Amino acid sequence: MNIRESMEQWERENLSPYASLSSETLGRDREEEPCDIRPAYQRDRDRILHSKSFRRLKHKTQVFLAPEGDHYRTRLTHTLEVAQIARTIARALKMNESLTEAIALGHDLGHTPFGHAGEYILNEICPEGFSHYKQSVRVVEVVEKKGRGLNLTKEVRDGILNHRTAGNPSTLEGKIVRFSDKIAYINHDIDDAIRGRIITEHDIPGRYTEVLGNSVKERLNIMVHDIIMNSLDRPEIVMSQDVLDTMVSLRQWMFENVYKNPAAKAEEGKAQQLIVRLYEYYMEHVDRLPEEYFIMIEKNHETRERVVCDYIAGMSDRFAIDLFEELFVPKAWKG
Repeated sequence: MNIRESMEQWERENLSPYASLSSETLGRDREEEPCDIRPAYQRDRDRILHSKSFRRLKHKTQVFLAPEGDHYRTRLTHTLEVAQIARTIARALKMNESLTEAIALGHDLGHTPFGHAGEYILNEICPEGFSHYKQSVRVVEVVEKKGRGLNLTKEVRDGILNHRTAGNPSTLEGKIVRFSDKIAYINHDIDDAIRGRIITEHDIPGRYTEVLGNSVKERLNIMVHDIIMNSLDRPEIVMSQDVLDTMVSLRQWMFENVYKNPAAKAEEGKAQQLIVRLYEYYMEHVDRLPEEYFIMIEKNHETRERVVCDYIAGMSDRFAIDLFEELFVPKAWKG
């Protein structure tokens, strides 16, 4: 028996009867020889971690555009916090930790530069529409590896696609990530908003703090414990109604008081106009796209609109700004 087979045997003997077993994966679109060391979901996790799209997350906005300070979250640190929360829950519930982590690490690969402001404007200007969760799947299926994709298992792709609020993942591991994403961003966005002096801890209404606690640490602890205690030995991932309702209401409060706050949105209009100009430029000059994107249009018969979105969505904030300056700002005006 090789190492992978012994690990698969361990899963069958030790994981919950509701867990997704690596040996029972629905497989990949392109069949591959199994690895002799790593089960399928661990292999997917490694592919995501080593992808270019994952590395670029470190320079993509989470909430605050160009924040002054090293301790604000980026899209990468958000992803790592989601993965940590999800793994904690998965391990406690005896779910497949590798599948959970693979979904968590891949869930935001399709996010645009400049956070949701970038996503919104691409959806407005692209006739085919744009959403980060669909783009994240497209990244791992098509865009990575110069058009070959990462050839991930169906369970990982399903979890990535369905991590959004309206999603319904087919695995319990995917459902864990869906909850963990909300838990992570509600709490770290509060932390960043306090750091940015947009709100204080005392501004959070008592009806939320009475249920969820008075600090980021307390809130994380209460939410994670609540999911574990209410999902233990059950074929579903759930929160108690009180904690769930309070979390949803707190998220809505965050939209009104943080995400729509002028201090957080001050530069969004400029960032969106930058994306519009880049989109219009490459729609007119597709021959100036990097070769791997141009080939997707010429040989793979992808639409011009979709491939231009692929290119722009993959950019980091800094790369998009530098490219804009290169294309549109006279050299004599710089610096």
